Amino acid sequence: MNVNQLLAKKQAGEKIVVITAYDYPGALLAEQAGADIVLVGDSLGNVVLGYEKTTAVTVADILHHTKPVARAIKKALVVADMPFGSYQISTEQALSNAIRFIKEGGAAAVKLEVMEENLPLITSLTKQGIPVMAHIGLLPQTASLWHGYRCQGRDAASAHTLMKIAGKLEEAGAFSVVLECVAAEAAAAITASLKIPTIGIGAGAECDGQVLVFHDLVGLSSGYLSGLGNGYEPRFVKRYGDAASLIRQALSDFATEVRGKIYPDNTHSFFMEAEELKKL
Repeated sequence: MNVNQLLAKKQAGEKIVVITAYDYPGALLAEQAGADIVLVGDSLGNVVLGYEKTTAVTVADILHHTKPVARAIKKALVVADMPFGSYQISTEQALSNAIRFIKEGGAAAVKLEVMEENLPLITSLTKQGIPVMAHIGLLPQTASLWHGYRCQGRDAASAHTLMKIAGKLEEAGAFSVVLECVAAEAAAAITASLKIPTIGIGAGAECDGQVLVFHDLVGLSSGYLSGLGNGYEPRFVKRYGDAASLIRQALSDFATEVRGKIYPDNTHSFFMEAEELKKL
């Protein structure tokens, strides 16, 4: 999968499937399920590393998790998320880190959250041959610092602002735009106005593709686990499986059999030859 193939999918009206992954087995499963894009998101901070906020995620964290994902993927486009602090200081810093994600991490593109103020950064990255997936709407990296986790584009003025930024991102060379927690009508208008695909997460059905966090959709998210089924999940999350129950039961069965002296039995053990046993 490459950028031109994604553009062709939009033109043909084919939906784009994006799934996050943070390790080798997760990436294998995502690709086997038919993901077009596998995103190593900074959401790994919440669902894998146990951080309270994604702002704690470092460049080293993303690099560490991108490498096994890239080794697993043969067809999908691997995108590395640029964490908070990896591109805000300067264009040089952003270029250096983006190059590391591609050169060392094995990613094919990078994603970063965009406000109107850092639009020139997209141009700088794409001019250097770095494919950029831009992220607008709700910006998780800074949402808690400013306005909180709220739906964006629910009034005409803010929807128009988002549309303007999306258009500038297309001009700057971004190959796609993630719309997070954007009113469905605004997301539909933005999608219709762009030649590049939009990827929605809580942005309605009219986006060109959809993304969900691996752990959310299979029932392994930290909120779900901590609440044993009653943890908080954003409105846009749809859980397609209950992997936590399957895994918990398997682990529990193992513990029960060990304590009950059932495992291991002869079929799971190795034995010496009779003559060797006599020598022993």
